[in-house]
Amino acid sequence: MKHLIVCALLLLSIAATAQNKDEQAIKKILANQEAAWNDGRLDKFMIGYWNNDSLLFIGKNGPNYGYDNTLKNYQKSYTDTSVMGHFTSSVISIKRLSKEYYFVTGKWFLKRTVGNISGYYTLLFHKIKGEWVIIADHSS
Repeated sequence: MKHLIVCALLLLSIAATAQNKDEQAIKKILANQEAAWNDGRLDKFMIGYWNNDSLLFIGKNGPNYGYDNTLKNYQKSYTDTSVMGHFTSSVISIKRLSKEYYFVTGKWFLKRTVGNISGYYTLLFHKIKGEWVIIADHSS
C-alpha cells in the first residue's frame, strides 16, 4: 500500500512540475512580448504568435487570420512609440486544457500621451514542435 501511495505522489509531482514548466514558458513569452512592445519592436512582439496563415486574432474589427495580417494590422494601428505607449499586461488566469493547450485570460493597459487605453484578452496557446505559441488571440 505504501508503494502505491509513493508512486501516486511521485506521478503527481512529475505532472505538476511539467505543468509548472509549461506555465513558466508561457509567462516568459508574455513578458518578452511586453518588453518588445515597450522597445517599439512589433516584429519582436509577434514572436509569441504562431507564424501561420491559420493564426486567429479577434479584435474590435472582428476575426482576422494569418500572422502577416496580424502584424500588418498592428503596424497600421500603432504607427510609432507615442501611439504604442507603455504596455503592461497581467495574467488573470492560466488554465491547462491538455498537454498541448493552455488558455490564458489577462488584462492589458497602454499608458500613452495620446490617451490611455486598456482591455482584456484571452489567448489559446498550443505546443507545436516543442514550442508554445499563441494560435488564437481575442483582445478587446
